[in-house]
Amino acid sequence: MTNAIGHFIQGERHAGISTRAQDVFNPATGAVTGRVALASGADVSAAVAAAHAAFPAWADTPPLRRARVMFKFLELVNQHKDDL
Repeated sequence: MTNAIGHFIQGERHAGISTRAQDVFNPATGAVTGRVALASGADVSAAVAAAHAAFPAWADTPPLRRARVMFKFLELVNQHKDDL
């Protein structure tokens, strides 16, 4: 098992400040498939600050464009759901 899941903040992967992590289990088999980093308060603050900074640009994006972005995201999730 080498699947380490960190945080995605401001378009980049981050391992996180905390050394705490939790096993990720395959619900069908119960096998451990990876470990997910548990966020510290500082990790959460960094994510909130990034979201706050991104909000004005997102709010200025026309609703039709936002919908297209969200549907593209859904398409990508469905396309890669076995890898996720």
